[in-house]
Amino acid sequence: MGSQGSKTPASWPPANNTYPLATFASGCFWGVELAFQRQPGVVATAVGYVGGKKDNPTYEQVCSESTGHAEAVQMTYDPQTVEYSKLVDLFYSRHNSTTPNRAGNDVGTQYRSGIYYHTEEQKQTAEQQKSQIKGSVTEIAPCHKFWPAEEYHQQYLEKGGRMGRGQSAAKQCNDPIRCYG
Repeated sequence: MGSQGSKTPASWPPANNTYPLATFASGCFWGVELAFQRQPGVVATAVGYVGGKKDNPTYEQVCSESTGHAEAVQMTYDPQTVEYSKLVDLFYSRHNSTTPNRAGNDVGTQYRSGIYYHTEEQKQTAEQQKSQIKGSVTEIAPCHKFWPAEEYHQQYLEKGGRMGRGQSAAKQCNDPIRCYG
């Protein structure tokens, strides 16, 4: 993933948000974000960093593996349209949760599998669904702080990435997700 555009962190969460939050880490955040953008009931998404020890880290710092953060996607969702358990199902469908610190060709602690819960109900759902996957190494922890990534990372694949070929974020779109920097 390359650097380009504004290095200013994105504004998040949306102003006047009344929807619950959900936060997942499962490798490169671009493809994961696009999958959640396509999910009916997901209202808004942001990519960023979770679970580390440095305030307001940059992409370069996270990639150095010196901050302890994971690349993550945080979203607001309408529980009247999509249940949290369905979001967890989508999370697990997007990566191999039995391989530590790796998603596809991406290797490093920032690519670890993680569910970062906001409520006790989310924690219980995450633990129950993890228990159904033999050998899952998914980290389940409270979401103490989510740091939005730089603006140029937000909705990156929808905007076309560096290849300039935008991918559809339309609800229920089944087009393959191509992750490119």
